Amino acid sequence: MHCRRCGTPLAKPGDYCLTCNTANCDAVVAVFEADRATLTYLDEDDVVGETTVTTIPESGDETKVVQLRNFAGLVADEIRRKRPETVYAAGERDPLRETRAQLHYEFYRVADNDPVAAVLDRRGERALEVVDIPPAEKIGGSHTTLIGDRKGRRAIGVVAGHPHVKKVIPGPIDAGGKGSQSGLRAKVTRADTNGNVRLLLRDGSSVQENRIVTTAMNRETGERVRDDLNDALREAELQDE
Repeated sequence: MHCRRCGTPLAKPGDYCLTCNTANCDAVVAVFEADRATLTYLDEDDVVGETTVTTIPESGDETKVVQLRNFAGLVADEIRRKRPETVYAAGERDPLRETRAQLHYEFYRVADNDPVAAVLDRRGERALEVVDIPPAEKIGGSHTTLIGDRKGRRAIGVVAGHPHVKKVIPGPIDAGGKGSQSGLRAKVTRADTNGNVRLLLRDGSSVQENRIVTTAMNRETGERVRDDLNDALREAELQDE
């Protein structure tokens, strides 16, 4: 493959061109399995290449940690070669989580069944506005108390950190709910007609409903933001699998 701007041969399809500083891939779809990761490179609606990174899974506690870190490092290196705007991921959670920790790109989870097709369908719609302000500045409203102490604050932070979330407005606390021994759990509810959602925090018998204002323009795009937020809460171990 050659650079689309200057024609310089690229070492691998979709690589960022260092000759003219041009990206030849704007998104990567990473599908993780226990022993491999398949990376598909997209330029708008076109597939420009694919790479498979393999590993040998380990069973020991210490060796598994090292193997997982090294596997994720190889995947992260391949993604960095492309300098994409966005990374979409599906499949095994442990290598997915470790790879995301080693990268600094927008990172979204997509459905495991035919992830590339799911991403191409999503990219065919009008892109949502990105809110580029610190998460703490998105949190406001008249209620400042959050249930769950540190975990409650972490859940709010996970949601506020999403690029398509404009504002998080904590709600009043209802202490009359059904008790639970599982500790704080967080869940994002179905989107309304404007694309906004609500974050439910449950801790013991206390429940708090927090309003989330998103950049989605309708229920369908709001549902995609909801799915991203629930995946992020699961990754943060704040929601049951």
